Amino acid sequence: MKEQDSLLSKRRLLHTTVFAQCFSPCGKYLVAASNFGHIAVYSLVAALAPNADEDTRRPIYSFKACNEGAIYSLVSTESLLISAGNGDICAWKWSEILDKTAKIVWTLKVPQMQVFTNPEINSIALDKQESSTELYAGCGDNNVYVWDIETGEQTRTFSGHRDYVHCVCIKNSSRECVSAAEDGTVRIWDCRVGGEAVHILEPNKHELTARSDLGKWVGCVACDNNEDWLVCGGAPHLSSWHLRSLAPVSVFNTPGATHNFVNFYDDTVISGGSEACVNHWFVNGDVKSKVPCSASTVFDVSINSNSSTNKVLCVSGSSPKIDVCTNFGYKAFSLLFEV
Repeated sequence: MKEQDSLLSKRRLLHTTVFAQCFSPCGKYLVAASNFGHIAVYSLVAALAPNADEDTRRPIYSFKACNEGAIYSLVSTESLLISAGNGDICAWKWSEILDKTAKIVWTLKVPQMQVFTNPEINSIALDKQESSTELYAGCGDNNVYVWDIETGEQTRTFSGHRDYVHCVCIKNSSRECVSAAEDGTVRIWDCRVGGEAVHILEPNKHELTARSDLGKWVGCVACDNNEDWLVCGGAPHLSSWHLRSLAPVSVFNTPGATHNFVNFYDDTVISGGSEACVNHWFVNGDVKSKVPCSASTVFDVSINSNSSTNKVLCVSGSSPKIDVCTNFGYKAFSLLFEV
């Protein structure tokens, strides 16, 4: 039996994809989630120590967080880790995770539109207001759903996409939600009301950004802190859009490669997708650096801004290895996702 368990574990490791990562509020821990529905917890303090070795770069704790399949997205509040993928959205107390006694605190259910299936949840984002915190979920039934996480009430639904939603992000100052989907559109919604999108971008219909040979789906979207610029990509070129004119301005050229992840960081844009590297760009579209990584396809790049002493950039994707960059310019070492 032990030999069979060991063999199963090795086979699972070969087929592991790490879709999502998140840092603890204290910045001392990294959690990551896999296609098998497990969450693994790592001590950054131990992994970054001068005497660190392979053992200190393995999980200090792992647990089964989804019985129905993969976990695609993780977000954090000051007290909770929230996971989403196949099945329900689940919340876990950080205090219990770090005590290695994780159990579900609450769940949120996506409305079931079809009798026998629940839509997968591909992306979640938090909108933190003074009086409440709302959670937005981009789902496989083409909708974006909104909950008040204090009450558990589902408050709004944004409908209009004609295929499943890949990514959602929040523009906090203007109270807008942005979603990117398989239908080739990026839609901007007024968070205060439901109904139609207030703006629709279609990168596949612009000469500057279209790549018809690769398709039209948009897999990632992000807005800068000043909310003047939006960057999105997928099958069309990764590109920046001026939010006032709603026009594409710059292209971040990756010939033949598609994108699953993008975000702004300081005065740069960081992206990843169907290449074994993380791209760092100047905002005008020029390449700053291309950092090789373990995963042949990148799904998430996370920067620890919760701790100045443990500030790292972590890269995950189609590999059991999570690469850690201490100066963002090269891979320092890898954490191993195992359970």
